[in-house]
Amino acid sequence: MTLQLAIGAAELDDLLRHRHVDWLVGKQRADGGFAGREGESDPYYTAFALRALWIAGGLDEPIGKRAAAFLRTRLQRRESIIDLISLIFAAAICEMAVGEVVISDDDHDWRANVAAMLETLRTDDGGFAKTPEGRAGSTYQTFLSVLCHQLIEIPVNDVDAIERFLASQAHPDGGYLEIRAAKRAGVNPTAAAIGTLKAIDRLNVADHRNTIEFLSEMQTDEGGLSANTRIPFADLLSSFTGLLTLSDLEAASRVNIDSVRRYALAMQSPEPNSGGFIGFSLDQTADVEYSFYGLGTLAMCEILSS
Repeated sequence: MTLQLAIGAAELDDLLRHRHVDWLVGKQRADGGFAGREGESDPYYTAFALRALWIAGGLDEPIGKRAAAFLRTRLQRRESIIDLISLIFAAAICEMAVGEVVISDDDHDWRANVAAMLETLRTDDGGFAKTPEGRAGSTYQTFLSVLCHQLIEIPVNDVDAIERFLASQAHPDGGYLEIRAAKRAGVNPTAAAIGTLKAIDRLNVADHRNTIEFLSEMQTDEGGLSANTRIPFADLLSSFTGLLTLSDLEAASRVNIDSVRRYALAMQSPEPNSGGFIGFSLDQTADVEYSFYGLGTLAMCEILSS
């Protein structure tokens, strides 16, 4: 996906792309990592910053080397589940983009330990929970765990159970629930479900006509997509994941791509002469996570308009 986005982002206006690259580069900290709006560097935001820089053509060797050095300092720490998965994603980007190896192919013990940790998240319903104590699977956590297995090159166990879990998360309106106790489907868990089915090679587009309807109905008057039927405004995360999922379902034409593009452009930082993207219309502060979603959405619009 990241390579596909890089192709789309190459078609963006050079001034726009360079402005956001410069902003992202300026967010790299002395330790080589990236942070959120507050706090210290962590793998989660570092992964988003590296992905944004890579698709925008701004991930050069010096930036990648410093980021890789930061990631290596985190290999032996007890990370949260999301930070550990982000570390693996970020390490893969460093290796693919600039040849910096963070996790050695010879480090079989580390990879095996990660796989064992992920197995502690497995639930009786076939999915993966957010914590080892969780009793019910999370659609998003299942997506992340499957991708993580692919990146560490250790096959995930019992793919049939994952497919059954995702089927149990399907909502009659065509979307998917994040957890089974949720009352309504959302764009992001729907994207996670379709992404997981694609990753395990169980995605049959013909089975998801209702999903296409659900996602296409999430486009708001602003042009972007909202997170669910109860939220009246769009956001960049839902716009990116919704558009990407419609593309995977061969149905991106069901939304107005030009309107999505205008929305994403409108989510650029309101600060004069600054780069970065905000998350939604009421937001005022750009961060590296939403900058990835902003650039990713614009890249998808270029791909789908060509």
